[in-house]
Amino acid sequence: MDSSRGQNGIQLLLAAEQEAQQIVNAARNAKLARLKQAKEEADKEIAEFRAQMEADYQRKLTETSGDSGANVKRLEKETDEKIQLLTREADRISSDVVEMLLKHVTSVRY
Repeated sequence: MDSSRGQNGIQLLLAAEQEAQQIVNAARNAKLARLKQAKEEADKEIAEFRAQMEADYQRKLTETSGDSGANVKRLEKETDEKIQLLTREADRISSDVVEMLLKHVTSVRY
C-alpha cells in the first residue's frame, strides 16, 4: 500500500508541476499580449501626435507665407509711393537744375 501511495504522491507532484507550468505559460502569454497592446497604443498615440504636429506646422507655414505675401504687397506699395514722391520732387526742381547747369556751362572764367 505504501507503494501505491508513493505512486499517487508522484502523480500528484507531476500534475501540480504541469499545472504550475500552465499557469506560468498563461501568465507569460498574458504579459506578452499586454506588451503588444501597449506597443500598439503607443504607436497609435505617436502617429496622432505626429499628425497633430504636422498639421500645426502646415498651418504656421500657411500663416507665415500669407504674411510674406502681405509684406511683399506692403513693400511694393511703399516703393511705389517713394517713386512717385521722388518723381514729383524731380519734376519740381528739374527746371532749377537745368538753369544752374546752363549758367555754369555758358559762363567762361579766365
